[in-house]
Amino acid sequence: MEKLNRQQIDLNLADLPQWSLNGDALQRTFRCDDFNGSMVFVNRISALAEDMRHHPDILIRYNKVTLTLTTHDAGGLTDRDFVFARGADEASRREDVKA
Repeated sequence: MEKLNRQQIDLNLADLPQWSLNGDALQRTFRCDDFNGSMVFVNRISALAEDMRHHPDILIRYNKVTLTLTTHDAGGLTDRDFVFARGADEASRREDVKA
């Protein structure tokens, strides 16, 4: 995978308004109904991660789940990170996860 340049990153971010850059990584916090909802969402994310063979950093704080994405092998963001972000957004479109 090839590391994206800043222009490519900005173009991809335009389609993902809830995501932001954090250094060389892409990050978003999702809010769930409660801790159990967070765990259900994390399980959805783990299935996506296994399917894609691309694993985010996951921080769980009761009803909040923060995902941080980067492609370590490329030394920054790649198309793979943005595909994963879109998949995470899709996984969050359930009644137990808030925008």
